[in-house]
Amino acid sequence: MSNVRFRALDATNGRIPVKITPPSVKVSDYFATNVFTKEAMFKFLPKNAFNAVMSAIETGEKIDRKIAGEIAHGMKEWAISKGATHYTHWFQPLTGATAEKHDSFFDISNDNSFEHFSGSSLVQQEPDASSFPSGGIRNTFEARGYTAWDPGSPAFIIESPNGRTLCIPTIYVSYTGETLDYKAPLLKALHTLNEVAVPVAQYFDKDITRVSTTLGIEQEYFLVDTSLFYARPDLAITGRTVFGHSPAKGQQLEDHYFGSIPDRVNAFMNDFEIEAYKLGIPLKTRHNEVAPCQFECAPIFEEINLAVDHNQLLMDLMDKVARRHHFKVLFHEKPYAGINGSGKHNNWSMVTNTGKNLLSPGGNPKSNLMFLTFFINTIKAVHEHADLLRASIASAANDHRLGANEAPPAIMSVFLGAQLSSILDNIEKKVGSSKMSVEDKTALKLNIGKIPEILLDNTDRNRTSPFAFTGNKFEFRAVGSSANCSNSMAILNTIVADQLRKFRKEVDALIKKNVKKDEAILRVLRQYIVETKSIRFEGNGYSEEWVKEAKKRGLSNHQTTPVALDAMISKKSLKLFEDNHIFTHREAEARHEIMLETYIKKIEIESRVIGDLAQNHIIPAAFRYQNFLAETVDNLKDCDLKAETYSTQLQLIKEISAHVNAIKKNVDAMLASRDKGNKIADIRDKAIFYCDKVKVFFTTIREHVDALEMIIDDEIWPMVKYRELVTIR
Repeated sequence: MSNVRFRALDATNGRIPVKITPPSVKVSDYFATNVFTKEAMFKFLPKNAFNAVMSAIETGEKIDRKIAGEIAHGMKEWAISKGATHYTHWFQPLTGATAEKHDSFFDISNDNSFEHFSGSSLVQQEPDASSFPSGGIRNTFEARGYTAWDPGSPAFIIESPNGRTLCIPTIYVSYTGETLDYKAPLLKALHTLNEVAVPVAQYFDKDITRVSTTLGIEQEYFLVDTSLFYARPDLAITGRTVFGHSPAKGQQLEDHYFGSIPDRVNAFMNDFEIEAYKLGIPLKTRHNEVAPCQFECAPIFEEINLAVDHNQLLMDLMDKVARRHHFKVLFHEKPYAGINGSGKHNNWSMVTNTGKNLLSPGGNPKSNLMFLTFFINTIKAVHEHADLLRASIASAANDHRLGANEAPPAIMSVFLGAQLSSILDNIEKKVGSSKMSVEDKTALKLNIGKIPEILLDNTDRNRTSPFAFTGNKFEFRAVGSSANCSNSMAILNTIVADQLRKFRKEVDALIKKNVKKDEAILRVLRQYIVETKSIRFEGNGYSEEWVKEAKKRGLSNHQTTPVALDAMISKKSLKLFEDNHIFTHREAEARHEIMLETYIKKIEIESRVIGDLAQNHIIPAAFRYQNFLAETVDNLKDCDLKAETYSTQLQLIKEISAHVNAIKKNVDAMLASRDKGNKIADIRDKAIFYCDKVKVFFTTIREHVDALEMIIDDEIWPMVKYRELVTIR
């Protein structure tokens, strides 16, 4: 194994940046060239088919099956003109990865061969559903499942060295209609939010007929040379290092953040950006992140369904492009202990068909009252469903990151900034249950009118807050870097939609009692401001003081996934899902079971890797060095030297024995505990057991392994070290 390490290190030496030549100097010349854009549809589709697709995108109107045939023909002609020979329904099952099954356009009929793509093939396909997670909805012997075309996300072409494939974004459902993917619930949540938000927005502007949400996803990731990656079995199998002593220089000097991008990395970034641009992914930003070998890219904001699809596509694209540069992209939330992990910051807002960002204030009290309405209702939604929002980002990998002095804590809170908090406090004081005086109205309107200036000059960011307002959007920072954002965004849009529905009901009730509209709105908002005080926090989310304060406020602090996931199937959540037509009880319970099952499997895999590496690699290396020390002692004894001459060697032999014994003892106990856990029938109990009784051994075993790393001769140590992993050559 040590030979593998040194061969890997040798392979990294002499790596040179790959020369990248873009199709054009101007990105706009080739942006979205591999996407079936509006312009491409206008060119390749008959007018009635084009109009049908536009109506489906803009209003959600269903496409007639007869017209689907015309759309399919035009899409096929466009794809073939781009060199595509196959097509696939591209979907997002609950595995966390994307899925695809390729079919050829080639067909034969009456001894004639031709290219064909039917409307039915476009609209619906039937992939095997038996091997995808279903949470008990499907039996393993029941294979039928359906993918259905999502016109809201345009078809695109994936290029590979050996061909091109037309990819059609779809939802994925079971034979009985239950959703089995991430996309379908998000689409339902977006539909519900639009239905509920439009009437609220019309309190202020009757021209508003549609409300959609936008999302900008900041994607953090690590890069490691492929030779080093495959020389670390734990990294290759689990996505993270289960062992590894911290290097002398990690991120202490904070010199990597926004530093000069290494040439090899810059070449990789240029390469995947070119491929992303061709697929219509509007990447805007790239930079070094805080930890060594950690980087970030971020796109321009897009409609949320498209933004999520693009992020899933981007991760797959980055992984493929990285191979050309002898890199492996690490999307795991915590690949290395002791340095920052990676998140996926979700910048979320609501926009209208008139172009108004509902989370951006305007130039007068009326437009700012609309801003405050959606702003405060979002805070209220997070307050009411904080546990569910925490559950939406729960995973075995994210548990390593949350609250680790680099990411938001597991406690859900909202940061607004001192000046906006002051405005809310002012509304609370000025608006009572009785009729407002002229002085109150004047003072309040004057204060509300200052909001744009306040946001421009005084609203700071709080990097320790999981849900922070950052000027014209909320930034949900707690989402993990490997996650599919559909999960958390479906939940966020659902809870905001549910809250807006309640808000409208309360306002309309006051209006019926002859309270003027603006005053009714302010009364309800004041009530929400009072009710949500506990979740508003402006301080350091990393501090122990906040943990104590949050407990006093009654906020939950679910630090582990199995317990956090309880919120998915609480009575409150089940009612929320059912009222808003997101999940049936069965679907919610199935997803809860899938998440628990995934957690168990990941901990089980990590425990197997730990046991294998500890017993088959670390302990044998320790014995080799111990034997070397023993031979040294024997040689010194033969020279009739005094005992103190070799006392250091003897002490090292004893220390090695102590660590080896501790490793063996804890590995055996971990394996025994895992066997015991596998006998537990209830999946929640099993997940909690794995968390409390299996995972608990990981840290102890690691401490002894990492101690051995600092004792054993470097030439004997079998695993690539952190100092080697976090250096780009």
